[in-house]
Amino acid sequence: MVLLAVLVVVGVGTCSKYNQMTRLGEDVAERWSQVENQYQRRLDLIPNIARTVNRYMKHEQGTLEGVIKARAEATKVTLKVDQLTPETLQKFQQAQDGLSSALSRLMVTVEKYPDLKAVGPVQDMMTQVEGTENRIAVSRKDYNSTANEFNKT
Repeated sequence: MVLLAVLVVVGVGTCSKYNQMTRLGEDVAERWSQVENQYQRRLDLIPNIARTVNRYMKHEQGTLEGVIKARAEATKVTLKVDQLTPETLQKFQQAQDGLSSALSRLMVTVEKYPDLKAVGPVQDMMTQVEGTENRIAVSRKDYNSTANEFNKT
């Protein structure tokens, strides 16, 4: 009787732990999906940024070309949740960091021209880029937190 009770307790504990790990694994996948969504949002902004820069900043074509090149590099590196290894994450993050750097240079360039900064479409572009960068940071923080919780189980 005692053996049966011990087996039941162990079985229930094992099932509970398995269910917890399954739930956390699904949470990790969902959080990674949110990170990907925010990176995709940023990639989708690039054509609008290009149009705005072409229209209002013809003298800064080199900066724009850097952003377009970085976007092309970032789109070459994609990840799926089942491919999340340290090596693939590093490669993905390097491509995303390159795009972040190029966008930062563009934002600095816009800041140099106060009259340009006041133009509605340019101001909207800057707001969208800043908002997207903030969303990326929050999504990455949430993913890392969930992944850490999963790794502790």
